[in-house]
This record gives sequence, C-alpha cells and structure tokens, in this order.
Amino acid sequence: MRRKTRETDITVELGSEGGIKTGDKVFDHLLTALFFYMREEVSVSAEWDLRHHLWEDLGIVLGEELREKIKGRKIARFGNAIIPMDDALVLVAVDISRPYLNLELAPDEGEEGFELTLVREFLWALARTLNATIHVKQLSGVNAHHVIEAAFKGLGVALRKALRESERLESTKGVL
Repeated sequence: MRRKTRETDITVELGSEGGIKTGDKVFDHLLTALFFYMREEVSVSAEWDLRHHLWEDLGIVLGEELREKIKGRKIARFGNAIIPMDDALVLVAVDISRPYLNLELAPDEGEEGFELTLVREFLWALARTLNATIHVKQLSGVNAHHVIEAAFKGLGVALRKALRESERLESTKGVL
C-alpha cells in the first residue's frame, strides 16, 4: 500500500522482507517491535518533510494495508496484551470494528525522540483507517522509551490476536 502526498511518500507491504527504513531511527525501532510481535514480515519505506506527517501518514498506510489483508475474511476481532518492559507495564486492547483511540500514557522521564504527540498521531491514524478501537493504558513506568516501546509491543500482540482467522463472524449484529 502506498500513500504519496506533498508531505510524504510512504509504502507499507506486509509479507515482504524489505525491512523498515523510515529515516526516523526511533520510529524504525518501534515499528520493528510492532511487526515482530505481530509476527509479520514487512517492507516499509518513507520520504517525509516533518516527523508529525511521517507518523500520521504511516498510521494511515498501515491501516489501509491491514484492511486490505482482512477484506472478506472472518477475524477474531478482539486482541489484547499486558506488556512489561523494565519499569513499564502497559495494557493494550484492540477491537476491529469501529474507530476510537483511548491513549493513557504519561511517563515521568522523557527521552529524545520518544514523543507522546507522535505516538498519538500514529495510533489515531491507524485506528480510524483500520476501523479499530485501540486502548493503550500505562499501568506503571517512568521512562518514555520503556513505556512507548511496551505500547508498540503490546499493539503488535493485540493486533496479531485480533487479525487471526475465526470460524464465525464475531458480531451479534451480524456485521462488524
């Protein structure tokens, strides 16, 4: 899936072994964790003007790529994880049905490159494009790197669970 605008040119291909090359070392690190715990090979490439545009647009492209992957399939719909990482403990829950983001991260110690505003832009773009409710809640932790990385690992586990095949349509309404 590719998104090309005046601000970004981003490609995300699941099932491809091209590696992750966004030009943002922190984002590459977090995306590596996300896709590792999703158990997905991926090729990500990006050109961008501002980090904000990169993070938001990559969330959009990933959401589009995942929607295409599950199109016409019955999926488990729900996924969750509680991830410890040193001082951090983060809960992530996903429901692939409608867009919503609840992000409750507030580490006491910042670290260069690990910015909550960028995390929020990425997750909200992913949630609205994938049509997923995503809850991310910090249960403990002080270090921004540990808290945010635990959130990306948890998102990977939760998405892996939610995207797995199901024998039935997981909705009492009959539609997602």
